[in-house]
Amino acid sequence: MGLKKGDIIDEHKRHPESCGLLIKVMAGGSGFEKVVCCGHELTEEDVIPAFSRGRGRKRGTLPPAVLLDEKKLHPDSCGLRVMIMDGGEGFQEIRCCGHSLRLNAMKEFKYGEEKRADLPETGPTGHA
Repeated sequence: MGLKKGDIIDEHKRHPESCGLLIKVMAGGSGFEKVVCCGHELTEEDVIPAFSRGRGRKRGTLPPAVLLDEKKLHPDSCGLRVMIMDGGEGFQEIRCCGHSLRLNAMKEFKYGEEKRADLPETGPTGHA
């Protein structure tokens, strides 16, 4: 079945004792297989309807607001891109399109940066 943009996977849904990895799909996902975290396999069954931060989430080496981007390493893939929202201490990998995404697929993401790069530079505006 795969994932779609906007889906949120919450490790706490089926594994409340875990580190509570919380990720949001930003793009792609048709070839999604699973996320492995804390020894658990997270699948489409772990998709939740809305973001819920909650207590008991343990952050690891994956800082929040960082993207894991399948296209960065595998240009022929479905282009799964996920943002780490919380948790992640026990993160091992994401399996998609037969590829394994680990920390080497990390890409820093700053809101609006890509949009601003496309805009032409202008001089000062407004009243002096």
